[in-house]
Amino acid sequence: MTENVRVRADGRVGIVEVTRGPHNFFDEGGLRDIARALVDFDAQDGVRSVVLCAEGTNFCAGADLRGIDRHGLRRVYRAATAMFTTRKPIVAAVQGAAVGGGLGLALAADFRVVAPNARLTANFARIGFHHGFGLSVTLPAVVGQQKALDLLYTGRNVGADEALQIGLADRMSEDPLAAAIDFAAEVALSAPLSLEAIRSTMRRDIASRVVAALDEEAIAQTMLLDSADLQEGIAASIAKRPPVFTGA
Repeated sequence: MTENVRVRADGRVGIVEVTRGPHNFFDEGGLRDIARALVDFDAQDGVRSVVLCAEGTNFCAGADLRGIDRHGLRRVYRAATAMFTTRKPIVAAVQGAAVGGGLGLALAADFRVVAPNARLTANFARIGFHHGFGLSVTLPAVVGQQKALDLLYTGRNVGADEALQIGLADRMSEDPLAAAIDFAAEVALSAPLSLEAIRSTMRRDIASRVVAALDEEAIAQTMLLDSADLQEGIAASIAKRPPVFTGA
C-alpha cells in the first residue's frame, strides 16, 4: 500500500484501488504506483486476473496538471506505460466520472464495468487541450474510429447506457466493484498460462502503438500548454460556464 493505491487479493483476483478520493486525480507518482501494483500482481502465481478500482465519488477525474511543465507532461503519461504491457487481464470498476485522463486510465484495462451514474468523457477539446494517455490508440480500438472522432471532437459526456451500446463499457451494475470482481473471477477460471498468452497476443499491437502515441500526444499537449484557449477552457470549467475560444 502507498499513499496512492491500496492492494489486496480476493481469491484469484488481485485488486488495485486508487486512494486519492473523492475524485482520484492522478499525477506522475500516482500512475507509477498503479503501474507498479499491476506489475507486482504479474509475479503472484495465485492471482490470475486483476480489478482496477477507486475509492470515492468518481473513478478518476483526470490528471492533476497544477504546476506541470512540458517535460512533466511526458513523464506523467510515460509512468503509465507498464499498464499496457502487464500479463494478466484487467477489469476496471467505474463509478461516477472517468474524465479526460481518467477515461484513459479506464481504457488501459481490458474491460469496464460501470455504475448507472457513470460518466465517461474525453473532454480535452472542450477545455482547449489535446488528449493523452494513449487515447489515440485505445479509444478507437474499443469504439471504432468514427465514434472515437465523435467523442474526441465534441468532448461530450457518455452515460452508462450509451457506453454499453457503443462498447465503451462491457457491463453495468449498481455495485460496479462487486460486479467487476465477479467478472474477473469468471476470467480467472481459465488456465493462467492461456490467459497470459492470449492477452499478450491480443494486446501486443495496442501496447506498442500506445508507447509511440504517448510521445506524439505529449508533443501536441505541449504545443497547447500556453495557449489562451486552454486558459479559457480551464477557467470556464471551474466557473461552470461555456468557454469562449478564440483560436489563440
